Amino acid sequence: MVEYKDYYKILGVAKTATEKEIKAAYRRLARKHHPDVNPGNKQAEAKFKEINEANDVLSDPEKRRRYDELGANWDAVRGAGPGAAGGWPGGFRVETEGFGAEGFGGFSEFFRTFFGGGAGGAGGFEEFDPRSRSGRHAAADHPVDITLEEILSGARRTLQVGGKSPHRAEVKIPAGVREGTRVRAGELMLRVHVLPHPVFEPKGDDLLTAVRAPLTTAVLGGEIQVPTLDGPVGIKVPAGTPAGRVFRLRGHGLPRHEGSGRGDLLATLGVELPTTLSGREKELFEELRSLGR
Repeated sequence: MVEYKDYYKILGVAKTATEKEIKAAYRRLARKHHPDVNPGNKQAEAKFKEINEANDVLSDPEKRRRYDELGANWDAVRGAGPGAAGGWPGGFRVETEGFGAEGFGGFSEFFRTFFGGGAGGAGGFEEFDPRSRSGRHAAADHPVDITLEEILSGARRTLQVGGKSPHRAEVKIPAGVREGTRVRAGELMLRVHVLPHPVFEPKGDDLLTAVRAPLTTAVLGGEIQVPTLDGPVGIKVPAGTPAGRVFRLRGHGLPRHEGSGRGDLLATLGVELPTTLSGREKELFEELRSLGR
């Protein structure tokens, strides 16, 4: 028996939630359960997959409408069998490689049954409506998850088109795509969805991140390591640098959406204050206080 999934509960939002509230909840939860933040944690992987599925439905107006209309009658829909929820048997399926091959791209049996894949769909596939809004068999528009690293290097996905004569085709997603970019793959139209990253936040062609420096480095100056998509980069912190200063690392952002080259990485400095002090350290801070510092 396929159990009903409450996507609103999964994202922790009300059924009246706005698109902005859904997006904010998704980004918060996705960052928390991202596999890069929880390496080897199978529970986090499963939760991350569930969060992405909920967002795929609730962030799509048409899918959300169908889900809201039929969700209350799930028992009747389930009893009618695959495709009863308005799905279309024999539809297209997307099998992801790389990040998706580890299980984060496949949708649940509930999703496949509700949206037309049925309980017999193969695991690891995202199934979607192969019809356009006009109702005619045409190019489908379906989200494909990619990482920030894949925006930098490009990505490949293996597609399997269902029907009487299923076949596989490899699709190349070029470097430099953005959230919402559409990539045509034969009869299919794939819509890019950029997964939240635990370290970087994209802003146009730039990336935002936060770095921390010890109090002594901020006061006396020194060097700290800044994470980038290309690996850590050392930067010099001038003496007397206040918390909140933004360092710009040119050319360490995303490939420019227009033109050549890459955007920049903007790293906001935070200062680490000591939480415990030795006797000698406390004496030194007392001396500083006596000097009016």
